[in-house]
Amino acid sequence: MNFSPVPKFSFPELTDVTPDFLVGLGIEFLMLDLDNTIAAYNEHLPSDEVASWAASVRNKGIELYIISNSLRKDRCSTFAQELDVRVKMNAHKPSPKYVLQAISEAGYNSGNSALIGDQVFTDTLAANRAGICSIIVKPKQFTNPLLAIRYAAESPFRAMCKNSFSN
Repeated sequence: MNFSPVPKFSFPELTDVTPDFLVGLGIEFLMLDLDNTIAAYNEHLPSDEVASWAASVRNKGIELYIISNSLRKDRCSTFAQELDVRVKMNAHKPSPKYVLQAISEAGYNSGNSALIGDQVFTDTLAANRAGICSIIVKPKQFTNPLLAIRYAAESPFRAMCKNSFSN
């Protein structure tokens, strides 16, 4: 297991991760964090841009899956239904347990799987510990000062990845 907090790739937004980029990496199974990755905490449906992005990713043959630490069943179910994907709530990231379980249940392996999230200390660590490609995006929104502090603490790790973006 890799305990590195450094993401393999970094993008400003989820929708900046192009389907062609993912295909080029050999990704066939893409897990997505929900809160602050797919949508801000106060958004109740995926944006048209995210829905269109998800459709274009699926059109390239990549299966999508929401994997979230959230306990908000209605929110997770709504996003999964709107995006036509499966979902795992209460995933206990940075533990790789449910990441590996999702990969196995979907019939994929670590070599063709990736996880996109907004937090280094949960999403990136879970992906790296599971031995899959970790992709970080900038959080959609800072709802409280603790998230801003956490993001600042994560900045050095974001800056060390292959294609880091500036804030």
